Amino acid sequence: MRRGCPRDSFGGIGPRRTLGGGAVIDVHDWLREVAGQTSMRVTRLPLEELAGWRADPVTGDLRHVSGGFFTVEGLDVRRPGWAVPGWSQPIINQPEAGILGILLRRVAGEPHLLMQAKNEPGNPGGVQLSPTVQATRSNYTRLHRGRAVPYLELFRRPRGRVLADVRQSEQGAWFFRKRNRNMVVEVSEHVEAAEGFRWLPLRRVRELLSAPDLVNMDARTVLACLPVLGGGEPRSDGGFGAAVARSRDPRAGARHGLPELLSWLSGVRSTVEVHARPVPLAQVRHWRRSDGRIAHESGRFFEVIGVGVEARGREVASWTQPMIAPVGTGVVAFLVRRIGGVVHALAHARVEPGYTDVVELAPTVQCTPGNYDRLPAAARPPLLAEVLTAPAGRVRFDTVLSEEGGRFYHARNRYQVIEVDENPLPGHPAFRWIALHQLDELLRHSYYLNVQARTLNACLHALALGSREPAVSAAAR
Repeated sequence: MRRGCPRDSFGGIGPRRTLGGGAVIDVHDWLREVAGQTSMRVTRLPLEELAGWRADPVTGDLRHVSGGFFTVEGLDVRRPGWAVPGWSQPIINQPEAGILGILLRRVAGEPHLLMQAKNEPGNPGGVQLSPTVQATRSNYTRLHRGRAVPYLELFRRPRGRVLADVRQSEQGAWFFRKRNRNMVVEVSEHVEAAEGFRWLPLRRVRELLSAPDLVNMDARTVLACLPVLGGGEPRSDGGFGAAVARSRDPRAGARHGLPELLSWLSGVRSTVEVHARPVPLAQVRHWRRSDGRIAHESGRFFEVIGVGVEARGREVASWTQPMIAPVGTGVVAFLVRRIGGVVHALAHARVEPGYTDVVELAPTVQCTPGNYDRLPAAARPPLLAEVLTAPAGRVRFDTVLSEEGGRFYHARNRYQVIEVDENPLPGHPAFRWIALHQLDELLRHSYYLNVQARTLNACLHALALGSREPAVSAAAR
């Protein structure tokens, strides 16, 4: 039986800790308090009833009357020579770049992060830990005519030390060339935590990654881009956590040199043939608009739905919008292996039609298994069976986390790290073993690791802590 969680007020996520302000507070108690003060009611609505949204009479594209926010369009994809050589689908086009930013300060030498307790209409569990700033350009330019975004100017005009500032992609299967600016800014002066915000130890935030649906996707991607800092003693038990900590050292060895990896990825990007072009939503094949939603005729993949939101404590009190609602829970896993004592992750050079540069490094397995039931056997992801049947003793991290709740409705993936002894795909041209310190280096640059790989990279950081938290959550047993 896999390890369970010691029971406490966070469904088994550890003891009360001292925060940067000196007060002792349980994170769950705080989130529950914020949830009571910032209630959100989300109601499914037919797409035809979304106030301020219109279907273009010619193209069928769903647009906001302001011309801002985002558009739901069609995308036609051609991949000659692949098991599935082509398809079309709805996709979100949001060309503006948002800001995802976390403020960091050191208290008695320990890094603390200013985190926000925030609810989004697509969150399956309500309030989640979010970055200090999580805002699209439409939001921070106040196109919605709501309140200003707190702390925004500390990222638009940083007064502290910029630890990370890099543009990263989001889900290339649901977004068309979407990107956000991921930032961490260290401040030395005292910054007061406004209502709905708390300074939390970096160590504690990383521990909480093992809690289902708690640290939101935007916080996870920023945490992944944060360079290695102090704060939290690494494991000294000689086990997997200690190996992870040692493997973060840039002086550690690697199976492939970084120039070799970059050349490999450039070669894949230059030779893979993928043609993705926007088309009118009304022209997507095998998708039907009925009963107030857009769904694939097979009942798989995802639906485009409408929601109405009533929110207390947000910049805007009410709104309506389209959302993507996936069908089924996904599986996202890194197979990891110690090579010369250094932990490596098996990365997949993955094609997704919405990526800016066609291919990004993804986890070993990233899919919703049910989507492949009616596809050719050759389309089934390599190593999916190995992940689904992995022995419990080989699973180093296992929990269910939700994706971005501002555009996706109850989108959840089971994130896993599974250790293996041998290479299960020797010589496969689309996979490479990458040392953990090399993942950190690649995250200093744009469009190398996809958003799912960034989440797992953040979770691997958590495994290096000498933590009392289990890496396998009760929800994932």
